[in-house]
Amino acid sequence: MTHPGTLILIMAVAVLAPLLAHGAARRVRVPLVIFEIVLGILIGPDVLGWARHDEVIDTLSELGLSMLIFLAGYEIEFAAIRGDTLRRSVRAWLVSLVLGLGIALALTGMDLSRSVVIGTALTSTALGTVLPILRDSGDLRGRFGTVMMAFGAVGEFAPIIAMAVLLSGRKPGAATVVLAAFAVITAAAVHWALRPHPPWFARIIRTTLHTSGQFAVRFVMLLLVAMLALSYAFGLDVLLGAFAAGLLTRLVFQGAAPESGEEVLGKVEAMGFGFLVPLFFIVTGIDFDLASLLDGGRSLLLLPVFLLLFLVVRGLPVYVLAPRDLDRADRRALTLYSSTCLPLVVAITTIGLDEGALAKGEAAALVGAAMVSVLVFPLLALRVRAKAGKAAAPGGGPAPESEAW
Repeated sequence: MTHPGTLILIMAVAVLAPLLAHGAARRVRVPLVIFEIVLGILIGPDVLGWARHDEVIDTLSELGLSMLIFLAGYEIEFAAIRGDTLRRSVRAWLVSLVLGLGIALALTGMDLSRSVVIGTALTSTALGTVLPILRDSGDLRGRFGTVMMAFGAVGEFAPIIAMAVLLSGRKPGAATVVLAAFAVITAAAVHWALRPHPPWFARIIRTTLHTSGQFAVRFVMLLLVAMLALSYAFGLDVLLGAFAAGLLTRLVFQGAAPESGEEVLGKVEAMGFGFLVPLFFIVTGIDFDLASLLDGGRSLLLLPVFLLLFLVVRGLPVYVLAPRDLDRADRRALTLYSSTCLPLVVAITTIGLDEGALAKGEAAALVGAAMVSVLVFPLLALRVRAKAGKAAAPGGGPAPESEAW
C-alpha cells in the first residue's frame, strides 16, 4: 500500500458521515451517501488534496460497488413481482432505453459511442439506495412496495445487461452470444440453488453462525467471488456477476435455511455497509471532477439538463405504464423513486471515461445530477405520499437510521 494515510482518512470520513447524517436528520433526512460523496470531494484533489490513489484503495472501491449491487440483487423477490407488474416494468424500461438513446444522439450530434454511454446511464434506478429509504418509511410494505420493487429491480438489472451488450467493446451480436452463454450457466446455478439441499447444510449454517467458522458468510462470499470471476472470464461487466450472486444467495437460503437467512444477511450487510460500500462512495467523491464542473460553460449547464432527463427518460415511462390500480399520488412517488440513480451512473461513466467515449465534463455533470437525484427525488416522493396520508412526513420526527442513508 503506497498511501496508507488515505485509507485511514477514508475510514475516518466513513465514521464521520453517519454522525453528520444523524445531526442533519433533526431538520431534514439527507441520504448518507450524499455525505460520503461530498466528504470524498472535500478530501480529494480538487479541494484539500489530502487523498491519494493506490491499487489497494481502487480494488476495495470496486469490491464496494460489487457488494452494493450484490445486496440489491439479494433484496429482489421475483416471486412477488412477476405477472403484469413485471411486464409493465420491463416495457417501461425498454421505452426508457429507446428514449434515452434518442435524446443522447440529439445531444451529442449523433456520436454513437457517447450516446450509448449517456443513454444507458439515463435509464438506471438506484434500487440499492432507494430500498433502505422505502424500508424506513414503511413504503416497502403493501402494493406500492411490490410495484416499486418490480420497477426498481428492472431499472437496476436491465442497465447492467445493456452495459454488457452495448459497452463491452464487442459487436452487439457477439456480445449477445456471450451474454446468452453466461445466462445459461447462471440458469444452471439457479436450478442447483432451487434443489433440496442435504440436512447437514442447514445444520452447519446454524452451528457455525456464532462461531469463528461462519460457514454461511464464507459461502456467500464464495458465491459472490465465483460469479464475479465468471462475468470477468466472459468479458462482461462484473456488476452482472454481483447481481446474479445476490439472486442466487437469496434462493439458496430460502430453500436450505430460511430461519437463518435474515441473520446471515445482517452479517453480510454489516461487512458491506460497514466497510466496502461507504469506501466506494467516498472514493467516488475523491474521483469526482469538481474542477471541470466549476469551470462553468457546457458542463455546468448539463447538470440540470441531465437531472431533468432522469425524470423524462426514466420517470415518464414509469408514470405512464404503472399499474392502473395505483392512484395519482402513488404514481408520482413511483416516478420519483424510479428516477433516483447513482451507483450505475458512476459505473457507466467510469466505463465511458476508460474507453474515451465520454468527456470528463460530461461525466462530472452526469454524476453530479445523479447525486442531486439521490438527495432530492426520494425526499419529494416521501412528501408526496405523506400529503396523501400514506407515509410519515420526512421531517416529522427523528429519522430512522439506515446504513444506506
